[in-house]
Amino acid sequence: MSLPLVAVVGSPSVGKSTIFNRIIGEKKAIVEETRGVTRDRLYARTKWLTVPFNVVDTGGIEVENKPFQEQIRIQAQIAIDEADVVVFVVDGKIGLSEDDRLIAKMLQKANKKTILVVNKIDNIDQIANIYEFYALSLGDPIATSGEHGIGIGDLLDKIIELLPREIEVKEEKGISFSLIGRPNVGKSSLFNRLISQDRVIVSNIEGTTRDSIDTTFTYKDKLYSVIDTAGLKKRGKIYESVDKYAALRALRSIDKSDIALLLIDGKDGIREQDKHVVGYAIEAKKAIIVIINKCDLIEDLNEFKKEFKEKFTTEFKFLDYVPLIFISTVKFNDKVKDEIFKAIDQVYESYTFQIKTPVLNDIIQEAQMMNETPNFNGGRCRIYYAQQISSKPLTIALFVNEPTWMHFSYLRYLENRLRESFELIGSPINLVLRKRK
Repeated sequence: MSLPLVAVVGSPSVGKSTIFNRIIGEKKAIVEETRGVTRDRLYARTKWLTVPFNVVDTGGIEVENKPFQEQIRIQAQIAIDEADVVVFVVDGKIGLSEDDRLIAKMLQKANKKTILVVNKIDNIDQIANIYEFYALSLGDPIATSGEHGIGIGDLLDKIIELLPREIEVKEEKGISFSLIGRPNVGKSSLFNRLISQDRVIVSNIEGTTRDSIDTTFTYKDKLYSVIDTAGLKKRGKIYESVDKYAALRALRSIDKSDIALLLIDGKDGIREQDKHVVGYAIEAKKAIIVIINKCDLIEDLNEFKKEFKEKFTTEFKFLDYVPLIFISTVKFNDKVKDEIFKAIDQVYESYTFQIKTPVLNDIIQEAQMMNETPNFNGGRCRIYYAQQISSKPLTIALFVNEPTWMHFSYLRYLENRLRESFELIGSPINLVLRKRK
């Protein structure tokens, strides 16, 4: 089930990114005094009181037509359209502005659940500054100080209160996978080839796909569910011209799936946005398959495959376990289709793999004997016991003397040893450190 979404909006320099960082509990958004620092939407997943949700930060919206303002307003509108709850941040020191009135109208038109946050209320003497914001007709404001962390708990409580309480209906969907990638790489074409019917409009115009479409189907007597991620066309406009972040709905599609199929344009090669898109799948700890499309446009395919694999290893560090499939949706045939579904089955098997505890401990102990843990942070970490605690992804708890003494490179070493012992293709391995009591 996809996580609910919270969007943080407001005019420039009201403290949106500071509030965003407080919500997610880390300094992920760039925070500067310069107006208009956050131009593109920034995403993160977090949780409060065990309730997980996604958060999106947006650029400041202004009445005045300044550089990038149209793109910022469009991207903020995307976030508002997609959000389940909107956190509208205003400046308690400056007071009510025309920009605030503009944003309030956008929110009322969108008919979204909105929390009005009056920021920069740094002490009790400034609490009276919140009252003029009642004029926006968006309910009772919450006084906060993003800089000092005041009122953030109240804000998070309110967010949890307003988030939708979806009841997950368990349906038989088989192996679920999503098609992700930047615009115009052939996601919709591949979707149609895989389900053997023209369900999705296929066009060369970026942003044709409007909604995420889930289709459950069978292939060779096995059940699958494919999710075609949405593009950014809405109300007759292509919303996003900046090739930095993928479609917001792709995040939800990844959440709903077991495997993410990242499509890359073979002719254009690897772009920065490809890294952003697959970054969502990595963060969500999903299994991954990379499909390189438009290979019919490549002159020397064998040389291209060799060069691409080398570049992929360089550009996508720590994704060396991911299978690469080279295709053309224009020259698609049953052999290519079989190759893709074979990879999906194999990756899903890795994603749901179970390791018996005695076997797992033999591998971990042997790894320690061959290569001892390094001294780090003032001590040497000892692994006493290992146990798989879940699958999807394969998650292993390592019981140690002191977790802070474990260097990340040694975890990487252990992951490689596990991959050598079992054919775990396309699936992440999640190693969790726990202090032995």
